[in-house]
Amino acid sequence: MNERAVLAGGCFWGMEDLFRKQPGVVATRVGYTGGDVPNATYRNHGQHAEAIEVIFDPSQTNFRKLLEFFFQVHDPTTPNRQGNDIGSSYRSAIYYTNDDQKRVAIETIADVDASGIWPGQVVTEVEPAGDFWEAEPEHQDYLLRNPNGYTCHFLRPDWVLPQRPEASQ
Repeated sequence: MNERAVLAGGCFWGMEDLFRKQPGVVATRVGYTGGDVPNATYRNHGQHAEAIEVIFDPSQTNFRKLLEFFFQVHDPTTPNRQGNDIGSSYRSAIYYTNDDQKRVAIETIADVDASGIWPGQVVTEVEPAGDFWEAEPEHQDYLLRNPNGYTCHFLRPDWVLPQRPEASQ
């Protein structure tokens, strides 16, 4: 049975484009979550973050691996900002769907902080998943339809979390 991860790390287009290519990722969609406006839209999303929903096959990957990738493709040390995108919509957040995801998120953040590899301490929020308001069709698969479109997300080859034998899966 597939599992669900909900992650926010800046503009959702770039996050979706990178995550869709990861082994074990079955589907992605972009939307708004973690805020206060019902039926959020691009023009009216209140305090929601731009986020991605990732459906993954746990026989091919796990939540820890997804989070390690998440911390490699955005800067989790900048509050309310990714690149040129500034504001709470662009905050870094993990919206866990169960207690195991919460535990893995907290452990992974501690490992990122302890590694000393990232440029500062992680400011990523860890909150329970709530309503996820799917973004408008023009925002779904945006970089597939607009290959030269804007993104502030990229793989940072030096931001690889060292493995430890007792790491949670």
